[in-house]
Amino acid sequence: MTLPDSDTIADYPSGALSNAAIVLHVETRGDHDIVLLDSTSCHPVDVSWPDQGADRAALRIDGADRPLVDCIVAATDGSTLLLGADIPVRKGTEGWIFVVAHVVAAGSGLAEGDTVEVIVDGAYRRALSTGHSACHVASLALNRALAHRWGKETRPDGLGQPDFDGSAIESSTIHEHGSIDVYRLNKSLRRKGFDMDGLAESLPMVAESVNATLAEWIASSAMVRVDRDGPRLTDRRHWVCELPEASVSIPCGGTHVSSLDELGTVRVELTIGDDEGTSILTMETSAE
Repeated sequence: MTLPDSDTIADYPSGALSNAAIVLHVETRGDHDIVLLDSTSCHPVDVSWPDQGADRAALRIDGADRPLVDCIVAATDGSTLLLGADIPVRKGTEGWIFVVAHVVAAGSGLAEGDTVEVIVDGAYRRALSTGHSACHVASLALNRALAHRWGKETRPDGLGQPDFDGSAIESSTIHEHGSIDVYRLNKSLRRKGFDMDGLAESLPMVAESVNATLAEWIASSAMVRVDRDGPRLTDRRHWVCELPEASVSIPCGGTHVSSLDELGTVRVELTIGDDEGTSILTMETSAE
């Protein structure tokens, strides 16, 4: 069997929850079949930035569903298929094709040339999309609440504010109706001009400021969309939100709501901890 010679067409950025697709390649690895399709509406996890996990979905053929065990970004140089952390190159590297690997139980009976339907769990997708959009607006609101702590000029976010989120983020995890963002308050951040003195004591006021900004933005019913350079997995995509102040764009490969009023009430909780002598700021965001 041959491996694909072009990147997977990704339908999920548009909000698609199903699509017809052609099976391009199937290989069995242990207890699983790895199925590659020409297109998919299933959002895969990308280990290079695994903030949003995979959709829950199934491949349907002849009225029978093969539930996905996982859905993950994979790549091939034409001779072998590498999954997730085994991929040695960045997306867009010449000579490499990036695809979505649909992982189902071995013995699926799927074969090259079959036509299948990708069926995504809409409720779970919506819950993750809610969490992801809430995460982005919360990061912008946090940047605003901490803007006065910068003593040096630093790179701005999409609203022209000092980008604390972009400068200090260590990890971001999207879950149903929310997210957890972890920031390292290290010496490098101090050298960039961020003042950490008294931050722990002022966290309740910072959270209050973030929540007030979020309430204002959500009340505006700002529209949200995903812009993309093209339909394929490797094409750049951006989350765009028409906030009252300005249209803001953030590079993003995830899924989102179409308007901030879909988020309901969004609130954050801020805590500071310690990781081997380095202060860690954690922001937990929830949308209800």
